[in-house]
Amino acid sequence: MRLAGMKLVAFLLLIASLAFAVTNFKLYLKDGSYQVVTEYHVEGDRVRFYSAERSQWEEIPVSLADLKRTDSQLKAEEQRVQEASRTVTEEKTEETALDKEVARVPADPGVYMAVKGQIKAIPEADSKVVNNKRRSILKAMSPIPMVSGKATVELAGLHAPTQIADTEPDFYIRLAQEERFGIIRLSEHKGARVAEKLTIIPVSNEVVEEPNLVKIFRRQVGEDLYQIGPLKSLEPGEYAVVEYTEGEMNMQIWDFGIAETAQTPHSK
Repeated sequence: MRLAGMKLVAFLLLIASLAFAVTNFKLYLKDGSYQVVTEYHVEGDRVRFYSAERSQWEEIPVSLADLKRTDSQLKAEEQRVQEASRTVTEEKTEETALDKEVARVPADPGVYMAVKGQIKAIPEADSKVVNNKRRSILKAMSPIPMVSGKATVELAGLHAPTQIADTEPDFYIRLAQEERFGIIRLSEHKGARVAEKLTIIPVSNEVVEEPNLVKIFRRQVGEDLYQIGPLKSLEPGEYAVVEYTEGEMNMQIWDFGIAETAQTPHSK
């Protein structure tokens, strides 16, 4: 997961505030009050401390100080600093690894995924618009077919050339221009895979598109480059990463399949 700049700043501010709490801590007294100090020492029956408020050494009888509570709170603050520092280190390590991976994504528009440390391009699929009643190809994806009624965007065959052994795959999509994108699930119909259903409205030839979109996460990791993936494990079946302008019928499709034997991340 990529650590956003604001998230990193928030972590650093947290560490700074916790570190301040450790550097300037509370010396608790048994009456419930406290002194904000930078350090203290027990010398015989006296507790000497350096006051953070008055910038001078002072002392009180040890019998008035609640040293057990003071030490307990100080250790807790130190532990919080260590945990926050460890979290930042882990996040920055993950971010560095992602940056190295992103640097290997080709500059050409398309869809890519990381496979065993390598960036693999997903081939773009050929698609066609088919009239559901006559099962005939109307015409190319662009311009809009001048035929009213129902149609489907279909891919030949029942399985994509790319089969993935992971139910939670991550992809990189590099856009040629600013468009919508996502992951869809394909359905089967008469020996083909359906990417989306179309309704072509009479006279106006307006097209209503109905892709079966999967809920995804998305984050921008470079100029025109996004990392995307499903929010939950995908069931075995046929899917595709798509890029399109709604109502323009210009969908680009990069198909892939999730095999029955695919593994969830926790079982790898």
